[in-house]
Amino acid sequence: QLVESGGGLVQPGGSLRLSCAASGFTLDYYAIGWFRKAPGKEREGVSCISATDGNTDYVDSVKGRFTISRDNAKNTVYLEMNSLKPEDTAVYYCAANSIRSVCSGYVSHEYGYWGQGTQVTVSS
Repeated sequence: QLVESGGGLVQPGGSLRLSCAASGFTLDYYAIGWFRKAPGKEREGVSCISATDGNTDYVDSVKGRFTISRDNAKNTVYLEMNSLKPEDTAVYYCAANSIRSVCSGYVSHEYGYWGQGTQVTVSS
Protein backbone atom coordinates (compact mmCIF):
# COMPACT_ATOMS: atom_id res chain seq x y z
CA GLN A 1 0.00 0.00 0.00
CA LEU A 2 1.17 3.50 -0.86
CA VAL A 3 -0.11 6.53 1.01
CA GLU A 4 0.48 10.11 -0.14
CA SER A 5 0.35 13.10 2.15
CA GLY A 6 1.37 16.73 2.20
CA GLY A 7 -1.04 18.22 -0.28
CA GLY A 8 -3.00 21.38 0.37
CA LEU A 9 -3.79 24.90 -0.72
CA VAL A 10 -0.85 27.18 -1.44
CA GLN A 11 -0.42 30.56 -3.08
CA PRO A 12 1.45 30.92 -6.36
CA GLY A 13 5.17 30.91 -5.69
CA GLY A 14 4.73 28.80 -2.58
CA SER A 15 6.08 25.37 -1.70
CA LEU A 16 4.81 21.99 -0.62
CA ARG A 17 6.46 18.69 0.14
CA LEU A 18 4.58 15.55 -0.74
CA SER A 19 5.35 12.24 0.92
CA CYS A 20 4.71 8.74 -0.35
CA ALA A 21 4.94 6.13 2.37
CA ALA A 22 4.82 2.41 1.71
CA SER A 23 3.49 -0.30 3.93
CA GLY A 24 3.53 -4.02 3.35
CA PHE A 25 6.47 -3.90 0.95
CA THR A 26 9.86 -2.27 0.58
CA LEU A 27 10.31 0.58 -1.85
CA ASP A 28 14.04 -0.06 -2.16
CA TYR A 29 13.68 -2.23 -5.25
CA TYR A 30 11.24 -0.11 -7.19
CA ALA A 31 11.48 2.92 -9.39
CA ILE A 32 8.96 5.36 -7.94
CA GLY A 33 7.03 7.84 -10.00
CA TRP A 34 4.91 10.83 -9.20
CA PHE A 35 1.96 11.47 -11.47
CA ARG A 36 -0.72 14.14 -11.45
CA LYS A 37 -4.26 14.45 -12.78
CA ALA A 38 -5.74 17.88 -13.33
CA PRO A 39 -9.45 18.41 -14.05
CA GLY A 40 -10.18 17.94 -17.72
CA LYS A 41 -6.69 16.68 -18.46
CA GLU A 42 -5.12 13.27 -18.77
CA ARG A 43 -2.92 11.94 -16.03
CA GLU A 44 0.72 12.79 -16.63
CA GLY A 45 3.99 11.62 -15.19
CA VAL A 46 5.85 14.34 -13.33
CA SER A 47 8.98 12.83 -11.84
CA CYS A 48 10.66 9.51 -11.21
CA ILE A 49 13.50 8.18 -9.07
CA SER A 50 15.30 4.95 -9.78
CA ALA A 51 15.78 2.25 -7.18
CA THR A 52 19.38 1.29 -7.71
CA ASP A 53 21.36 4.41 -8.49
CA GLY A 54 18.93 7.11 -7.40
CA ASN A 55 18.83 8.68 -10.84
CA THR A 56 15.99 11.14 -11.24
CA ASP A 57 13.86 12.38 -14.08
CA TYR A 58 11.50 15.32 -14.45
CA VAL A 59 9.13 16.49 -17.09
CA ASP A 60 10.08 19.83 -18.59
CA SER A 61 7.25 21.73 -16.92
CA VAL A 62 8.62 21.05 -13.42
CA LYS A 63 12.37 20.98 -14.02
CA GLY A 64 14.19 23.31 -11.69
CA ARG A 65 11.16 23.60 -9.41
CA PHE A 66 10.46 20.04 -8.20
CA THR A 67 12.88 17.67 -6.50
CA ILE A 68 12.25 13.98 -5.95
CA SER A 69 14.12 12.05 -3.28
CA ARG A 70 13.87 8.83 -1.35
CA ASP A 71 14.64 7.72 2.18
CA ASN A 72 14.85 3.97 2.12
CA ALA A 73 15.25 3.80 5.89
CA LYS A 74 11.81 5.39 6.20
CA ASN A 75 10.41 3.54 3.19
CA THR A 76 9.29 6.90 1.85
CA VAL A 77 9.68 8.96 -1.32
CA TYR A 78 9.29 12.73 -1.35
CA LEU A 79 8.42 15.36 -3.91
CA GLU A 80 9.57 18.83 -2.96
CA MET A 81 7.65 21.38 -4.99
CA ASN A 82 8.80 25.00 -5.12
CA SER A 83 7.73 28.05 -7.11
CA LEU A 84 4.32 26.52 -7.53
CA LYS A 85 2.08 27.76 -10.30
CA PRO A 86 -1.70 27.56 -10.75
CA GLU A 87 -1.14 25.04 -13.53
CA ASP A 88 0.41 22.67 -10.97
CA THR A 89 -3.04 22.25 -9.45
CA ALA A 90 -3.95 18.55 -9.60
CA VAL A 91 -4.34 15.38 -7.63
CA TYR A 92 -0.86 13.95 -7.17
CA TYR A 93 -0.26 10.21 -7.05
CA CYS A 94 2.81 8.18 -6.30
CA ALA A 95 3.29 4.79 -7.88
CA ALA A 96 5.79 1.95 -7.77
CA ASN A 97 7.02 0.50 -11.03
CA SER A 98 6.53 -3.25 -10.80
CA ILE A 99 8.47 -3.92 -14.02
CA ARG A 100 11.53 -1.68 -13.85
CA SER A 101 13.88 -0.57 -11.12
CA VAL A 102 15.14 2.35 -13.20
CA CYS A 103 13.19 5.26 -14.57
CA SER A 104 12.19 4.87 -18.18
CA GLY A 105 9.28 7.05 -19.08
CA TYR A 106 5.89 7.18 -17.42
CA VAL A 107 4.00 4.23 -18.82
CA SER A 108 1.09 3.86 -16.43
CA HIS A 109 0.58 0.14 -16.85
CA GLU A 110 4.15 -0.51 -15.69
CA TYR A 111 3.28 0.94 -12.31
CA GLY A 112 1.50 -1.78 -10.42
CA TYR A 113 1.09 -0.03 -7.08
CA TRP A 114 -0.66 3.30 -6.67
CA GLY A 115 -1.58 5.55 -3.80
CA GLN A 116 -4.96 7.19 -3.36
CA GLY A 117 -3.71 10.65 -4.28
CA THR A 118 -3.36 13.97 -2.53
CA GLN A 119 -4.86 17.24 -3.74
CA VAL A 120 -2.58 20.17 -4.51
CA THR A 121 -4.27 23.49 -5.20
CA VAL A 122 -2.27 26.56 -6.19
CA SER A 123 -4.39 29.66 -6.00
CA SER A 124 -4.38 33.17 -4.63
